[in-house]
Amino acid sequence: MDSESTVTTCYRHPRVECHVRCTRCDRYICPDCMREAAVGHHCPECVKEGTRSVRQARTIVGGRVSATPVVTYVLIGLNVLAYAAELVRPEIVDRFSMVTARLVGPDGGFYVYQDVYPAGFHADGVVAGEWDRLITSAFLHLGPAEGTFGILHIVMNMVTLWQLGRVVEPMLGRVRHAVLYLLSALGGSVLELLLADAGQPSVGASGAIFGLGAAYYVLARRLGADMAPVNRFMALLLVWLLVSAGLTSWQGHLGGLLAGGVVTLAFAYAPRDGRRTAVQAGACAGLLVLLAVTAAIKVSELTGGGIPQ
Repeated sequence: MDSESTVTTCYRHPRVECHVRCTRCDRYICPDCMREAAVGHHCPECVKEGTRSVRQARTIVGGRVSATPVVTYVLIGLNVLAYAAELVRPEIVDRFSMVTARLVGPDGGFYVYQDVYPAGFHADGVVAGEWDRLITSAFLHLGPAEGTFGILHIVMNMVTLWQLGRVVEPMLGRVRHAVLYLLSALGGSVLELLLADAGQPSVGASGAIFGLGAAYYVLARRLGADMAPVNRFMALLLVWLLVSAGLTSWQGHLGGLLAGGVVTLAFAYAPRDGRRTAVQAGACAGLLVLLAVTAAIKVSELTGGGIPQ
């Protein structure tokens, strides 16, 4: 008598007869489930398991490697969109630019701030609880015919952001790059809050870009790169910082440079073990708290002891 042969089927498709086994788990797989392997074929589940077990490549600071500077492109896009919004509705600048303290009169005009003001006047700026100005101002720029630079203000900033972002973001990874940019912008605004004319509005991404410049320098040293071109770039950046003292907000530039340097030092020199991410996050959180407390103290002084909500 002939013995009845056993029919083998795919473990994922029981109705499909097959005779090939996964070389990893030894289960039968049909042609639709076969995945090429170094030896034989693997099933989809073993392929997924193998992918999970492969250690992902990391940047020098522990971020995920990304060849495309997506965050840089998004930041440029946000700046351009904000600029288009300004052109359509110029009042956006009055509401979201960096202003520490001023008064708005019954006629809609702006006046020098004082903590006790006449009826019909109201406070405007960070002193009035508009804390969002510390960040939103970094996405606004001068109008086409305003100030010394006009439309060149956003053009120069975006070109520099593009140049630096393409270098810095791949070295940091997307998340750390975004954190660096925002903390640099905040650092620039807080130094303006402390040192600049309280009623003078300020706009621009320059503080955040100076932070990227500081990151470029710190990371180049950490990698042991040729410092000659890096030093030339930093020299130009510092010269512009001095020149800008008479043209733009040097306080925002310096604040961004310092904040960006602190953040990148924490990223680049955190211990390269299981503590690295915690140390980096802790340093960023510490800087954020320091900036927030400093801003709150300054506003409290201006308001005579009260902190606006």
